Amino acid sequence: MSNHVPSTRGQCVEADASDPLGAFRDRFQLPEGVIYLDGNSLGALPKNTLARVGRTITDEWGLGLIRSWNDASWFTKPTDVGDRIAPLVGAASGEVVVADSTSASLFQVLVSALRMRPDRSVVVSERDNFPTDLYMIQGTQELLAGADRDLDRRLIHDDGPSLDEVLADDVSAVVLTHVNYRTGRMYDMAAVAEKVHAAGALVIWDLCHSVGAVPVDLNAADADFAIGCTYKYLNGGPGSPSFLWVPARHQDAARPALTGWQGHAKPFDFTVDYEPAPGITRFRVGTPQLLSLAGLEASLDVWADVDMQAVRTKSLALTDLFIALVETRLAAYDLEIVTPRDHDRRGSQVSLRIDGGYQIMQALIARGVIGDFRAPDLMRFGFTPLYLGYADVWDAVSVLEEILTSGVWQDERFARRGAVS
Repeated sequence: MSNHVPSTRGQCVEADASDPLGAFRDRFQLPEGVIYLDGNSLGALPKNTLARVGRTITDEWGLGLIRSWNDASWFTKPTDVGDRIAPLVGAASGEVVVADSTSASLFQVLVSALRMRPDRSVVVSERDNFPTDLYMIQGTQELLAGADRDLDRRLIHDDGPSLDEVLADDVSAVVLTHVNYRTGRMYDMAAVAEKVHAAGALVIWDLCHSVGAVPVDLNAADADFAIGCTYKYLNGGPGSPSFLWVPARHQDAARPALTGWQGHAKPFDFTVDYEPAPGITRFRVGTPQLLSLAGLEASLDVWADVDMQAVRTKSLALTDLFIALVETRLAAYDLEIVTPRDHDRRGSQVSLRIDGGYQIMQALIARGVIGDFRAPDLMRFGFTPLYLGYADVWDAVSVLEEILTSGVWQDERFARRGAVS
Protein backbone atom coordinates (compact mmCIF):
# COMPACT_ATOMS: atom_id res chain seq x y z
CA MET A 1 0.00 0.00 0.00
CA SER A 2 1.18 3.54 -0.79
CA ASN A 3 3.07 5.47 1.89
CA HIS A 4 1.34 8.68 0.77
CA VAL A 5 -2.30 7.97 1.61
CA PRO A 6 -4.06 11.23 2.60
CA SER A 7 -4.98 11.29 6.27
CA THR A 8 -7.39 14.26 6.22
CA ARG A 9 -10.07 15.52 3.86
CA GLY A 10 -7.99 18.63 3.30
CA GLN A 11 -5.14 16.50 2.01
CA CYS A 12 -7.63 14.77 -0.31
CA VAL A 13 -8.69 18.13 -1.71
CA GLU A 14 -5.02 19.05 -2.24
CA ALA A 15 -4.42 15.73 -4.02
CA ASP A 16 -7.37 16.46 -6.33
CA ALA A 17 -6.00 19.93 -7.10
CA SER A 18 -2.66 18.49 -8.25
CA ASP A 19 -4.10 15.40 -9.97
CA PRO A 20 -2.75 15.07 -13.55
CA LEU A 21 -6.00 13.36 -14.55
CA GLY A 22 -8.23 15.87 -12.78
CA ALA A 23 -9.22 17.74 -15.95
CA PHE A 24 -10.85 14.63 -17.40
CA ARG A 25 -13.70 14.92 -14.87
CA ASP A 26 -15.06 17.87 -16.84
CA ARG A 27 -15.42 15.64 -19.90
CA PHE A 28 -18.15 13.59 -18.22
CA GLN A 29 -21.73 14.41 -17.31
CA LEU A 30 -22.07 13.59 -13.62
CA PRO A 31 -25.21 14.27 -11.54
CA GLU A 32 -24.92 16.80 -8.72
CA GLY A 33 -24.71 15.25 -5.27
CA VAL A 34 -23.68 11.81 -6.52
CA ILE A 35 -20.44 9.97 -5.78
CA TYR A 36 -20.35 7.36 -8.52
CA LEU A 37 -18.55 4.16 -7.49
CA ASP A 38 -20.22 1.86 -10.02
CA GLY A 39 -18.24 2.58 -13.16
CA ASN A 40 -17.18 -1.06 -13.07
CA SER A 41 -20.79 -1.87 -14.04
CA LEU A 42 -21.75 1.10 -16.20
CA GLY A 43 -19.43 3.96 -17.00
CA ALA A 44 -20.47 7.59 -16.78
CA LEU A 45 -21.66 9.52 -19.83
CA PRO A 46 -18.97 11.44 -21.75
CA LYS A 47 -20.28 14.89 -22.63
CA ASN A 48 -19.35 14.51 -26.30
CA THR A 49 -21.50 11.38 -26.68
CA LEU A 50 -24.74 13.29 -27.21
CA ALA A 51 -23.36 15.23 -30.18
CA ARG A 52 -21.68 12.17 -31.69
CA VAL A 53 -24.77 9.96 -31.51
CA GLY A 54 -26.91 12.88 -32.65
CA ARG A 55 -24.76 13.34 -35.74
CA THR A 56 -25.13 9.66 -36.58
CA ILE A 57 -28.91 9.97 -36.30
CA THR A 58 -29.56 13.34 -37.92
CA ASP A 59 -26.80 13.55 -40.54
CA GLU A 60 -25.60 10.04 -41.34
CA TRP A 61 -28.96 8.27 -41.03
CA GLY A 62 -31.37 11.18 -41.52
CA LEU A 63 -29.65 12.77 -44.52
CA GLY A 64 -27.21 10.17 -45.77
CA LEU A 65 -29.64 7.26 -45.50
CA ILE A 66 -28.25 4.07 -46.98
CA ARG A 67 -25.42 5.97 -48.62
CA SER A 68 -23.76 6.24 -45.21
CA TRP A 69 -22.69 2.60 -45.37
CA ASN A 70 -20.03 3.96 -47.72
CA ASP A 71 -19.96 7.73 -47.19
CA ALA A 72 -19.78 7.57 -43.38
CA SER A 73 -17.75 4.32 -43.37
CA TRP A 74 -20.49 2.46 -41.54
CA PHE A 75 -19.48 -0.85 -43.03
CA THR A 76 -15.90 -0.74 -41.76
CA LYS A 77 -16.76 0.58 -38.28
CA PRO A 78 -16.24 -2.76 -36.46
CA THR A 79 -12.59 -2.98 -37.50
CA ASP A 80 -11.96 0.78 -37.51
CA VAL A 81 -13.18 1.09 -33.93
CA GLY A 82 -11.38 -2.15 -33.06
CA ASP A 83 -8.12 -0.51 -34.10
CA ARG A 84 -8.88 2.34 -31.70
CA ILE A 85 -9.36 -0.11 -28.82
CA ALA A 86 -6.20 -2.02 -29.70
CA PRO A 87 -3.72 0.27 -27.87
CA LEU A 88 -5.71 -0.14 -24.65
CA VAL A 89 -5.18 -3.91 -24.65
CA GLY A 90 -1.69 -4.25 -26.13
CA ALA A 91 -2.94 -5.34 -29.55
CA ALA A 92 -1.67 -4.53 -33.02
CA SER A 93 -3.71 -2.98 -35.78
CA GLY A 94 -5.92 -5.60 -37.41
CA GLU A 95 -6.21 -7.74 -34.26
CA VAL A 96 -9.39 -6.32 -32.64
CA VAL A 97 -12.94 -6.22 -33.97
CA VAL A 98 -15.98 -4.70 -32.29
CA ALA A 99 -18.55 -7.44 -32.26
CA ASP A 100 -21.79 -8.50 -30.61
CA SER A 101 -22.47 -9.10 -26.92
CA THR A 102 -19.71 -10.30 -24.62
CA SER A 103 -21.38 -13.70 -24.37
CA ALA A 104 -21.52 -14.11 -28.16
CA SER A 105 -17.90 -13.01 -28.50
CA LEU A 106 -16.82 -15.55 -25.91
CA PHE A 107 -18.65 -18.27 -27.83
CA GLN A 108 -16.84 -17.16 -30.99
CA VAL A 109 -13.35 -17.43 -29.55
CA LEU A 110 -14.05 -20.51 -27.42
CA VAL A 111 -15.17 -22.56 -30.41
CA SER A 112 -12.19 -21.24 -32.38
CA ALA A 113 -9.85 -22.44 -29.65
CA LEU A 114 -11.53 -25.85 -29.51
CA ARG A 115 -11.17 -26.24 -33.27
CA MET A 116 -7.47 -25.48 -32.94
CA ARG A 117 -7.11 -28.30 -30.39
CA PRO A 118 -9.38 -30.99 -31.92
CA ASP A 119 -7.80 -33.88 -30.04
CA ARG A 120 -8.51 -32.43 -26.57
CA SER A 121 -11.76 -32.50 -24.63
CA VAL A 122 -11.46 -30.31 -21.51
CA VAL A 123 -12.19 -26.62 -20.95
CA VAL A 124 -10.84 -25.12 -17.72
CA SER A 125 -12.39 -22.12 -16.03
CA GLU A 126 -12.88 -20.75 -12.53
CA ARG A 127 -15.79 -21.39 -10.19
CA ASP A 128 -15.90 -17.65 -9.38
CA ASN A 129 -15.79 -16.59 -13.03
CA PHE A 130 -18.57 -14.35 -14.27
CA PRO A 131 -21.57 -16.66 -14.79
CA THR A 132 -22.07 -15.93 -18.49
CA ASP A 133 -18.58 -17.28 -19.19
CA LEU A 134 -19.45 -20.50 -17.40
CA TYR A 135 -22.85 -20.71 -19.08
CA MET A 136 -21.33 -20.28 -22.55
CA ILE A 137 -18.95 -23.15 -21.82
CA GLN A 138 -21.92 -25.27 -20.75
CA GLY A 139 -23.83 -24.34 -23.88
CA THR A 140 -20.85 -25.32 -26.00
CA GLN A 141 -20.71 -28.64 -24.18
CA GLU A 142 -24.35 -29.30 -25.02
CA LEU A 143 -23.89 -28.20 -28.62
CA LEU A 144 -20.98 -30.54 -29.25
CA ALA A 145 -22.22 -33.50 -27.22
CA GLY A 146 -22.38 -36.54 -29.46
CA ALA A 147 -21.96 -34.52 -32.65
CA ASP A 148 -18.27 -33.75 -32.41
CA ARG A 149 -16.82 -34.59 -29.01
CA ASP A 150 -17.91 -34.65 -25.42
CA LEU A 151 -16.39 -31.75 -23.54
CA ASP A 152 -15.59 -31.74 -19.84
CA ARG A 153 -15.57 -28.54 -17.80
CA ARG A 154 -13.06 -28.33 -14.96
CA LEU A 155 -13.33 -25.44 -12.52
CA ILE A 156 -10.49 -24.14 -10.40
CA HIS A 157 -10.97 -22.28 -7.10
CA ASP A 158 -8.90 -20.66 -4.38
CA ASP A 159 -9.84 -23.60 -2.16
CA GLY A 160 -8.74 -26.05 -4.86
CA PRO A 161 -8.20 -27.49 -7.29
CA SER A 162 -5.57 -25.08 -8.61
CA LEU A 163 -4.71 -24.37 -12.23
CA ASP A 164 -1.54 -26.44 -11.87
CA GLU A 165 -3.60 -29.38 -10.63
CA VAL A 166 -6.08 -29.42 -13.52
CA LEU A 167 -3.78 -28.71 -16.45
CA ALA A 168 -3.10 -31.91 -18.40
CA ASP A 169 -2.69 -33.10 -21.96
CA ASP A 170 -6.47 -33.29 -22.44
CA VAL A 171 -7.06 -29.55 -21.83
CA SER A 172 -7.90 -27.59 -24.96
CA ALA A 173 -8.57 -24.11 -23.54
CA VAL A 174 -8.46 -22.17 -20.30
CA VAL A 175 -11.07 -19.39 -19.92
CA LEU A 176 -10.34 -16.87 -17.17
CA THR A 177 -11.34 -13.33 -16.28
CA HIS A 178 -8.27 -11.14 -15.83
CA VAL A 179 -9.82 -9.10 -12.98
CA ASN A 180 -12.43 -10.99 -11.00
CA TYR A 181 -15.81 -9.29 -11.09
CA ARG A 182 -16.61 -10.08 -7.45
CA THR A 183 -13.35 -9.59 -5.59
CA GLY A 184 -11.20 -7.43 -7.88
CA ARG A 185 -8.37 -9.97 -7.73
CA MET A 186 -6.12 -9.78 -10.80
CA TYR A 187 -4.19 -12.56 -12.54
CA ASP A 188 -0.64 -12.35 -13.85
CA MET A 189 -1.49 -12.91 -17.51
CA ALA A 190 2.00 -13.87 -18.66
CA ALA A 191 2.51 -16.38 -15.85
CA VAL A 192 -0.83 -18.04 -16.61
CA ALA A 193 -0.08 -18.21 -20.33
CA GLU A 194 3.26 -19.85 -19.65
CA LYS A 195 1.60 -22.61 -17.63
CA VAL A 196 -1.24 -23.11 -20.11
CA HIS A 197 1.06 -23.26 -23.11
CA ALA A 198 3.38 -25.70 -21.35
CA ALA A 199 0.37 -28.02 -21.17
CA GLY A 200 -0.29 -27.52 -24.89
CA ALA A 201 -3.54 -25.58 -24.35
CA LEU A 202 -4.75 -22.10 -25.31
CA VAL A 203 -5.70 -19.26 -22.95
CA ILE A 204 -8.75 -17.02 -23.40
CA TRP A 205 -9.03 -13.84 -21.35
CA ASP A 206 -12.18 -11.98 -20.36
CA LEU A 207 -11.14 -8.31 -20.05
CA CYS A 208 -14.48 -6.84 -18.98
CA HIS A 209 -13.06 -5.53 -15.70
CA SER A 210 -9.62 -4.75 -17.10
CA VAL A 211 -9.89 -2.62 -20.24
CA GLY A 212 -9.77 1.03 -19.24
CA ALA A 213 -9.06 0.06 -15.63
CA VAL A 214 -5.58 -1.45 -15.69
CA PRO A 215 -2.80 -1.58 -18.29
CA VAL A 216 -3.21 -4.66 -20.50
CA ASP A 217 -0.68 -6.01 -23.00
CA LEU A 218 -2.11 -9.14 -24.61
CA ASN A 219 0.72 -9.66 -27.08
CA ALA A 220 3.42 -9.25 -24.46
CA ALA A 221 1.55 -11.71 -22.22
CA ASP A 222 1.46 -14.27 -25.07
CA ALA A 223 -2.31 -14.62 -24.82
CA ASP A 224 -4.27 -16.55 -27.44
CA PHE A 225 -7.73 -14.95 -27.48
CA ALA A 226 -9.52 -12.21 -25.54
CA ILE A 227 -12.92 -10.59 -25.31
CA GLY A 228 -14.19 -7.58 -23.40
CA CYS A 229 -17.05 -5.15 -22.98
CA THR A 230 -17.07 -1.42 -23.61
CA TYR A 231 -19.78 -0.11 -21.29
CA LYS A 232 -17.86 -0.29 -18.00
CA TYR A 233 -14.57 1.58 -17.70
CA LEU A 234 -14.60 2.55 -21.40
CA ASN A 235 -17.90 4.45 -20.95
CA GLY A 236 -19.41 3.34 -24.26
CA GLY A 237 -22.96 3.41 -22.89
CA PRO A 238 -25.54 0.80 -21.85
CA GLY A 239 -25.52 -2.08 -24.28
CA SER A 240 -22.46 -0.87 -26.19
CA PRO A 241 -20.90 -3.77 -28.08
CA SER A 242 -18.14 -6.10 -27.02
CA PHE A 243 -14.82 -6.54 -28.74
CA LEU A 244 -12.73 -9.59 -29.41
CA TRP A 245 -9.03 -9.98 -30.01
CA VAL A 246 -7.26 -12.62 -32.04
CA PRO A 247 -3.50 -12.22 -32.52
CA ALA A 248 -2.15 -12.20 -36.05
CA ARG A 249 -0.39 -15.50 -35.44
CA HIS A 250 -3.73 -17.30 -34.92
CA GLN A 251 -5.93 -15.55 -37.46
CA ASP A 252 -5.39 -17.93 -40.37
CA ALA A 253 -6.08 -21.00 -38.22
CA ALA A 254 -8.95 -19.55 -36.20
CA ARG A 255 -12.43 -20.32 -37.51
CA PRO A 256 -15.26 -18.60 -35.62
CA ALA A 257 -18.33 -20.40 -34.36
CA LEU A 258 -20.79 -18.00 -35.98
CA THR A 259 -20.07 -17.73 -39.68
CA GLY A 260 -22.18 -14.71 -40.56
CA TRP A 261 -22.34 -12.92 -43.86
CA GLN A 262 -20.27 -9.93 -42.79
CA GLY A 263 -17.44 -12.28 -41.86
CA HIS A 264 -17.42 -13.62 -45.43
CA ALA A 265 -14.47 -12.92 -47.70
CA LYS A 266 -16.82 -11.32 -50.27
CA PRO A 267 -20.07 -10.52 -48.45
CA PHE A 268 -21.67 -8.69 -51.37
CA ASP A 269 -21.12 -11.56 -53.79
CA PHE A 270 -23.95 -13.31 -51.89
CA THR A 271 -22.62 -16.79 -52.57
CA VAL A 272 -24.20 -19.95 -51.12
CA ASP A 273 -21.14 -21.21 -49.23
CA TYR A 274 -19.19 -19.49 -46.50
CA GLU A 275 -15.61 -18.42 -47.15
CA PRO A 276 -13.88 -16.76 -44.19
CA ALA A 277 -12.59 -13.25 -44.68
CA PRO A 278 -8.88 -12.77 -44.12
CA GLY A 279 -7.71 -11.66 -40.70
CA ILE A 280 -9.86 -10.42 -37.86
CA THR A 281 -12.75 -9.54 -40.19
CA ARG A 282 -13.84 -13.19 -40.25
CA PHE A 283 -15.06 -12.72 -36.67
CA ARG A 284 -17.74 -10.28 -37.79
CA VAL A 285 -21.22 -11.79 -37.85
CA GLY A 286 -24.07 -9.48 -38.83
CA THR A 287 -24.93 -5.83 -39.20
CA PRO A 288 -23.10 -3.68 -36.61
CA GLN A 289 -25.03 -1.63 -34.05
CA LEU A 290 -24.24 1.80 -35.50
CA LEU A 291 -25.88 3.94 -32.80
CA SER A 292 -24.03 2.07 -30.07
CA LEU A 293 -20.82 2.29 -32.06
CA ALA A 294 -21.26 6.06 -32.27
CA GLY A 295 -21.42 6.26 -28.48
CA LEU A 296 -18.33 4.10 -28.21
CA GLU A 297 -16.47 6.29 -30.69
CA ALA A 298 -17.24 9.33 -28.54
CA SER A 299 -15.81 7.65 -25.45
CA LEU A 300 -12.72 6.56 -27.36
CA ASP A 301 -12.13 10.21 -28.26
CA VAL A 302 -11.63 10.71 -24.52
CA TRP A 303 -9.44 7.65 -24.15
CA ALA A 304 -7.20 8.76 -27.01
CA ASP A 305 -5.84 11.45 -24.65
CA VAL A 306 -5.35 9.16 -21.64
CA ASP A 307 -2.09 7.75 -20.28
CA MET A 308 -2.96 4.29 -18.93
CA GLN A 309 0.00 4.29 -16.55
CA ALA A 310 -1.36 7.49 -14.99
CA VAL A 311 -4.76 5.80 -14.71
CA ARG A 312 -3.18 2.84 -12.95
CA THR A 313 -1.21 5.03 -10.57
CA LYS A 314 -4.31 6.95 -9.54
CA SER A 315 -6.44 3.80 -9.37
CA LEU A 316 -4.07 2.26 -6.86
CA ALA A 317 -3.93 5.50 -4.87
CA LEU A 318 -7.73 5.72 -4.72
CA THR A 319 -8.16 2.10 -3.71
CA ASP A 320 -5.33 2.41 -1.17
CA LEU A 321 -7.14 5.38 0.34
CA PHE A 322 -10.48 3.58 0.46
CA ILE A 323 -8.95 0.49 2.07
CA ALA A 324 -7.07 2.60 4.64
CA LEU A 325 -10.18 4.56 5.57
CA VAL A 326 -12.29 1.42 5.92
CA GLU A 327 -9.65 -0.20 8.11
CA THR A 328 -9.25 2.82 10.40
CA ARG A 329 -12.67 4.45 10.54
CA LEU A 330 -14.82 1.34 10.29
CA ALA A 331 -12.75 -0.99 12.44
CA ALA A 332 -15.61 -1.37 14.92
CA TYR A 333 -17.80 -3.06 12.33
CA ASP A 334 -17.56 -6.62 11.08
CA LEU A 335 -16.32 -5.66 7.60
CA GLU A 336 -14.02 -7.89 5.58
CA ILE A 337 -12.01 -6.44 2.72
CA VAL A 338 -11.85 -9.28 0.20
CA THR A 339 -9.89 -7.41 -2.48
CA PRO A 340 -6.12 -8.04 -2.40
CA ARG A 341 -3.92 -5.38 -0.79
CA ASP A 342 -1.07 -6.36 -3.11
CA HIS A 343 -0.97 -3.90 -6.02
CA ASP A 344 0.09 -6.59 -8.47
CA ARG A 345 -3.06 -8.58 -7.66
CA ARG A 346 -5.62 -5.77 -7.45
CA GLY A 347 -7.81 -4.39 -10.21
CA SER A 348 -9.67 -1.08 -9.87
CA GLN A 349 -12.35 -2.01 -7.38
CA VAL A 350 -12.67 -2.86 -3.70
CA SER A 351 -15.20 -5.37 -2.41
CA LEU A 352 -16.41 -5.56 1.18
CA ARG A 353 -18.14 -8.49 2.85
CA ILE A 354 -20.61 -7.73 5.64
CA ASP A 355 -23.92 -9.10 6.90
CA GLY A 356 -26.71 -6.96 5.54
CA GLY A 357 -24.59 -5.87 2.58
CA TYR A 358 -27.54 -5.52 0.22
CA GLN A 359 -29.44 -3.22 2.58
CA ILE A 360 -26.34 -1.20 3.40
CA MET A 361 -25.69 -0.65 -0.29
CA GLN A 362 -29.28 0.49 -0.85
CA ALA A 363 -28.91 2.96 2.02
CA LEU A 364 -25.69 4.25 0.46
CA ILE A 365 -27.40 4.71 -2.91
CA ALA A 366 -30.22 6.62 -1.22
CA ARG A 367 -27.54 8.99 0.12
CA GLY A 368 -26.00 9.47 -3.33
CA VAL A 369 -23.09 7.05 -2.99
CA ILE A 370 -23.64 4.56 -5.79
CA GLY A 371 -21.95 1.18 -5.71
CA ASP A 372 -23.54 -2.23 -6.21
CA PHE A 373 -24.08 -5.60 -4.56
CA ARG A 374 -23.14 -9.06 -5.77
CA ALA A 375 -24.75 -12.09 -4.17
CA PRO A 376 -24.40 -13.59 -1.77
CA ASP A 377 -22.63 -11.03 0.41
CA LEU A 378 -20.37 -8.53 -1.40
CA MET A 379 -20.64 -4.76 -1.70
CA ARG A 380 -18.61 -3.58 -4.70
CA PHE A 381 -17.03 -0.16 -5.16
CA GLY A 382 -15.50 0.65 -8.53
CA PHE A 383 -12.81 3.32 -8.88
CA THR A 384 -12.73 5.20 -12.17
CA PRO A 385 -9.77 7.59 -12.13
CA LEU A 386 -10.97 9.78 -15.00
CA TYR A 387 -13.93 11.15 -13.05
CA LEU A 388 -13.43 10.14 -9.42
CA GLY A 389 -11.38 12.14 -6.93
CA TYR A 390 -9.74 11.61 -3.56
CA ALA A 391 -12.28 13.78 -1.75
CA ASP A 392 -15.03 11.64 -3.29
CA VAL A 393 -13.47 8.58 -1.66
CA TRP A 394 -13.21 10.34 1.70
CA ASP A 395 -16.82 11.46 1.53
CA ALA A 396 -18.07 8.03 0.46
CA VAL A 397 -16.48 6.38 3.48
CA SER A 398 -17.92 9.13 5.72
CA VAL A 399 -21.42 8.35 4.44
CA LEU A 400 -20.84 4.62 4.94
CA GLU A 401 -19.69 5.30 8.50
CA GLU A 402 -22.82 7.35 9.21
CA ILE A 403 -25.07 4.62 7.83
CA LEU A 404 -23.42 1.91 9.91
CA THR A 405 -23.35 4.05 13.06
CA SER A 406 -26.98 5.10 12.83
CA GLY A 407 -28.26 1.68 11.79
CA VAL A 408 -30.55 3.33 9.25
CA TRP A 409 -29.73 0.58 6.78
CA GLN A 410 -31.96 -1.76 8.79
CA ASP A 411 -35.07 0.16 7.67
CA GLU A 412 -37.30 -2.26 5.78
CA ARG A 413 -37.37 -0.09 2.65
CA PHE A 414 -33.72 -0.95 2.01
CA ALA A 415 -34.50 -4.69 1.99
CA ARG A 416 -36.77 -4.45 -1.07
CA ARG A 417 -35.16 -6.15 -4.05
CA GLY A 418 -35.17 -4.71 -7.53
CA ALA A 419 -34.65 -6.66 -10.73
CA VAL A 420 -31.02 -5.49 -10.82
CA SER A 421 -28.73 -5.42 -7.80
